Amino acid sequence: MDKSTIFSGQPIFSQLLSLIPNYLIERLARKYDADRYCKKFDTRHHLVTLLFAVINQCTSIREVVTGLQVAGGKKGHIKMIHDVRRSTLSDANRRRPEAFFGDLFHELYKLHYGFPDSRKVNPRAPYEKRLFIIDSTTIKLFHDILAGLGKIPSNGKRKGGLKAHVMIKASEDTPCVVTLTKASANDRVFFKSISLPRGSIITFDKGYANFRQFEGWTRNGVTWVSRVLPKWIVKEQKENPISQDQQNKGVLSDKQVTIGDPKNSKTLKIKARIIRYKDFEKDRIFEFVTNNMKFLPNKIADIYKNRWQIELLFKRIKQRYPLRYFLGDNENAIKIQVWCALIADLLVKIMKDRTRRKWAYSNISSIIRLHLMTYVNLTAFLENPDKTLKHYKPPEPQLKLFGFT
Repeated sequence: MDKSTIFSGQPIFSQLLSLIPNYLIERLARKYDADRYCKKFDTRHHLVTLLFAVINQCTSIREVVTGLQVAGGKKGHIKMIHDVRRSTLSDANRRRPEAFFGDLFHELYKLHYGFPDSRKVNPRAPYEKRLFIIDSTTIKLFHDILAGLGKIPSNGKRKGGLKAHVMIKASEDTPCVVTLTKASANDRVFFKSISLPRGSIITFDKGYANFRQFEGWTRNGVTWVSRVLPKWIVKEQKENPISQDQQNKGVLSDKQVTIGDPKNSKTLKIKARIIRYKDFEKDRIFEFVTNNMKFLPNKIADIYKNRWQIELLFKRIKQRYPLRYFLGDNENAIKIQVWCALIADLLVKIMKDRTRRKWAYSNISSIIRLHLMTYVNLTAFLENPDKTLKHYKPPEPQLKLFGFT
């Protein structure tokens, strides 16, 4: 019989978990004292249980517990020695610090993406290697746990909400910095959590406009690109000439200006550049603002267009790991589940980037979800599924006693 590499001694779930070093879990568990008063259901068991839940899109604690029970002997491969009880999981979601899971996510990102040679990327444009995108997304909650957005409905009950503030590197397409706040928090609070190296480029929506931050980035050699707010005081200093080629690409005007906030007379006056650009496909005119005086106008427009990449990331996470049903009715439990969804997304993204064959993220995540506890060598299958299956021959049926099959 031909030897096949399709089967593995470990299920796919165990292969994913191998991307999370045990020393990292132990170090962070000590940092947050996460195993205090814990007898059996320690931090690692908690993490594995919730990753199983979000990947399988479980909608209740009962589904999680029974799903692990059905796994039976396979749980040994993921080092789940004891059965999980619903009350135990519920208590852990309420008591174990959500900061452990947040730190674990960021440490895993640094481990797998934080070094120059950790991933080979093929950016579509040279500047994408140093382009960062920031935005936020709101997760609606049907319980008054966190402050929501908008006016109070006619029934007097405002939905709670959790806001995830995210920064991604365009060439990696995965979050590198994430903070979780209540939905009513201002987007600009995220600036305290990010630090950009000199020469970076960052793009963001109008909600992040902050003149002191603009000045700090300019002083530190960081290029920023956003859109103009109508309330700003804009004083034109100089109009740059536009070539015919730039006009054909949609550039309408290119001006050097100073911008300020009318609500505060002491606000810094920032030297900037405003570019009016027409999108022929949508038949819309945009005004982009930046501190970069050297890039061609159409390149500034292209940089801002990359902002749509983070919207696709939000869509990817919310579709593959639905955040509509939570395994707890308290703030800590909800944040833990969001962090575990981000960790699961990161693990699948690592497997995708390790594979030389081009796969859509949705295809890989579906394979993992449907065969999470199957003994398949995921790396070998993703590299060449046709060849792997072609050389596989099922074992011949064994004869039973007395010649009966």
